[in-house]
Amino acid sequence: MNQRIVCFGELLLRLSAPGHQRLLQTPGLEVHVGGAEANVAVSLACLGHDAAVVSTVADNALGEAAVGELRRHGVDTRRIRAVPGRMGLYFLSHGALQRPSEVLYDRADSAFARTRDYDWDALLAGAAWLHLSGVSPALGEATAQATIDAARAARRLGVSVSFDGNFRGKLWQAWNGDAAAILRQIFAEADLLFADHRDIAVVLGEGTTAEGEDAVADAARHAFAAFPHLRWLASTLRTQHSVDRHTLSAVLVERDGKRHRAPAYELEAIVDRIGTGDAFAAGVLHGLIEGMDAGAMLHFGLGAACLKHSLPGDFNLVSRGDIEALVAQAGFHVRR
Repeated sequence: MNQRIVCFGELLLRLSAPGHQRLLQTPGLEVHVGGAEANVAVSLACLGHDAAVVSTVADNALGEAAVGELRRHGVDTRRIRAVPGRMGLYFLSHGALQRPSEVLYDRADSAFARTRDYDWDALLAGAAWLHLSGVSPALGEATAQATIDAARAARRLGVSVSFDGNFRGKLWQAWNGDAAAILRQIFAEADLLFADHRDIAVVLGEGTTAEGEDAVADAARHAFAAFPHLRWLASTLRTQHSVDRHTLSAVLVERDGKRHRAPAYELEAIVDRIGTGDAFAAGVLHGLIEGMDAGAMLHFGLGAACLKHSLPGDFNLVSRGDIEALVAQAGFHVRR
C-alpha cells in the first residue's frame, strides 16, 4: 500500500441532465467533477493507496472546486497547478432503453490543453506507477507531447507505466492529430495496457476477424510483438442488451500468452456507466500492487467496474471491502 501512483490528465466538470432527461429538457444541470485519470486516482485513494494527480486547472473558482473535490476523497493534489484560462467541460445526457447516452465535449483551449511543459523528474519522484490515458494526447499537440514526455521520463526513472487506450476519435479529428503515430510512442513505454482489439488496430493497423475474448487475445499477441516493455494487456468484455442492461466480463493476457477470464456479471437498471473503465483500471492496479495473482486481480478489477455502474458521477466511491464482498458473492442483504 505504500507504493505511490501518479495519474496525469485533465480535471473536467461534467454537466448532466437530471435523471434520464435530454440536455436542457429542463433548465437545471447536475455538476460532477471527473476526468479519466482523476477517476483512477480517486478509486485508488478509496482503496487505501497513495494516489496523486498531476494536472493544470483554471485559476478560478471552478478549478479550485475541482481540485478540492479530489482532495476530499484523499487524492494528493499538490502537483496540480492553476494558471489563467478555462476549465474543460463535458455535457452528458443519460440514455434509457434503446436511446443511447450522449456526450458533448467543450474542452478546446482549456488551461490543461494549452500546457506542455512539466518537470517530470520532480513530479515522479518517489512514484512506483504512472497512469496515463489516450484522452490526454487526443486533446492537441501540447498535451500529446506532455503525455509522451511523461511516459518516457517514467521509463527512464524506473517507474512502471499503466496506459488506458481510451481512444476518442472526435477529439483527434478536431485537430487532425496523427493518433497512430502518437499513441504508438506511448504504448512503447507501457508495462500494463488497458486496451481492446480496436485500440490496437488504431495503433498497429493489425485487425482481426475474431470476436470477444479471442479478438483481445489476437490484439495482445500483436501488441506484445511490437512493444517489448509490455507485460500485461487487460480489457473488459461488454455485451449491451439495451442502455440499461449489460453483461460485463474481462480478460487479461500475460506476455507469455497465458490468458485469464473473469466471470460475467449481469448488470440491470444501470445508474451511470461513465467512469467504469477507469474503475476497472484502478482495480487491476490495486491487485498488481497488492501482489494478487493474475486471475484474482482481474476479478477484483471487474468487481470494481461492476459496482461503478451503481453510482452516479464519474468517481467510483467504493471500498476494498465492497469489492471483495461482490467478488465473494456475499449477496445483497443489508449490511448491519
